[in-house]
Amino acid sequence: MADTAVTPKTKVKTKTERPRLHKVILLNDDYTPREFVVTVLKAEFRMTEDQAHKVMITAHRRGVCVVAVFTRDVAETKATRATDAGRAKGYPLLFTTEPEE
Repeated sequence: MADTAVTPKTKVKTKTERPRLHKVILLNDDYTPREFVVTVLKAEFRMTEDQAHKVMITAHRRGVCVVAVFTRDVAETKATRATDAGRAKGYPLLFTTEPEE
């Protein structure tokens, strides 16, 4: 008989990690009209009138407000487009992103 060692084949399962999420944050300023902020929130983030108004008021009272949470690419794109909409009208409207903890 031959001395042959048989080793069992092992299967390696790869786990794919979910992409890290980023928050889109609205920063309050004292110059951008409230109606314009609501319009941008409705257009870019597909919010209802009530949702957009609540986010705008929260940012007004607290200074900042988390608008939504997306993957990094989507969050940065939406924040840039919303900020650019304000700049196009001459307002200092600012949206930023940061990683969610």
